[in-house]
Amino acid sequence: MKNKFIFWLIVSLLIMFVAPWMAITFIDSDAGMAVCFLLFFTINPIYSIVIGIFAGRNLKSLWEMPVVSAVLFLIGSWIFFDIGEKAFIIYALIYLILGAAAMLVSTLIHRKIQK
Repeated sequence: MKNKFIFWLIVSLLIMFVAPWMAITFIDSDAGMAVCFLLFFTINPIYSIVIGIFAGRNLKSLWEMPVVSAVLFLIGSWIFFDIGEKAFIIYALIYLILGAAAMLVSTLIHRKIQK
């Protein structure tokens, strides 16, 4: 079970922390902003749902992954963009809600299938 947690932690670090850093470091300003919008409005929400689905399948050992993912996003955004920006708190809360909702639905479906 620790292997799954470590795997999802590394994936979360890559998507929520390294991807924004790469966008602002290696891509020109206008294209970098477009990539950041793609991250904020497409990739991060989808990833939050995916991590919630996988956490719901193994709730006892992965329940904290939606929280970890949202916190990593918030830390990365504050480091690479603007520290203390309140909009990033809203994004992190939305990602947390998406992940938690997906985790709940996944848990309910998983339990129903097992019965």
